[in-house]
Amino acid sequence: MVVLKSGLSALAKRKMARIAGLLMLVSAVQGCAVATVVAVTAGATMVADRRTFSKQIDDQSIEFIAHNELNKQKALSDNTNLHVISMNGTVLVIGQAPNSYLRDLAIKTIQDVPDIVTIHNQVRIGSTTAISTQSNDIWLTSKVKSALLANGDVNAKDIKVVTENSEVFLLGLVTKQEANIVVEITRNINGVSRVFKAFEYI
Repeated sequence: MVVLKSGLSALAKRKMARIAGLLMLVSAVQGCAVATVVAVTAGATMVADRRTFSKQIDDQSIEFIAHNELNKQKALSDNTNLHVISMNGTVLVIGQAPNSYLRDLAIKTIQDVPDIVTIHNQVRIGSTTAISTQSNDIWLTSKVKSALLANGDVNAKDIKVVTENSEVFLLGLVTKQEANIVVEITRNINGVSRVFKAFEYI
């Protein structure tokens, strides 16, 4: 551990400090045991990730700061259902807003968050989803992930799968061939109404 830290740049150390802050917040809210599990799980995931260690920390920081900024806007926190997902600086914003004004306000609110490269605005105009719909989304996500795990041509760990109101959103650093395979698998899952890809090609 000491050797690893001594080899880190000042930038990397600052990024690690961000994660430490997030883990401290988790610890304060849910207890030290949970924070320890989060740290161990995050470490294992980072090793297998195609993103650099620095980019993974950036993404976690982007999501944390963006959600915090959205929650500061009472009009957004009271009337919308929004989720921010970041992958290598590519940010996907999904959920529901009652009108275009609040949808646009959400994007404007987060557009200056550090380290964001691009934003995909996929917020739908409409009422927030019911609990039953959210439960179905969780089920669809698990079905897609299981199908990807069963396929030998792609590494499911390289793909982030998010479902909102039966629409499946795919993110990750992939080749074009991998992207085509993942999209084809996903679109053939029963219950998926639409597939949106926000891949970064390598």
